[in-house]
Amino acid sequence: MDYIIAFLVGGGICAVVQIFMDNTKLMPGRIMVILVCLGAILGAIGVYEPFAKWAGAGATVPLVGFGNALFKGIKEGIMKEGFIGVFKGGFTASAVGISAALIFAYLASLIFNPKMKS
Repeated sequence: MDYIIAFLVGGGICAVVQIFMDNTKLMPGRIMVILVCLGAILGAIGVYEPFAKWAGAGATVPLVGFGNALFKGIKEGIMKEGFIGVFKGGFTASAVGISAALIFAYLASLIFNPKMKS
């Protein structure tokens, strides 16, 4: 049942974002930033954590979950190190995800031979 809930929640988030992309003139990059900020805001007000526990990977894998992870890292960083935690906490909490994205993007570029559009 956990897999079904994760699939439905993740798919629902993707469907809502796709509808938003199709019906607005916002560029995809701006929509991505909105999603990350939304995750951080929902984490700050305490709504996202219970939702993520219920939905599992369906809520933590999309960009909204990345924003929540950044917020949690910054919050922990501030608790441990004070003001410098504002800068270090987000990187510490999300380093694995960022590293994986960079490594897999590089490997994909080796396999598929990307080219610039003219």
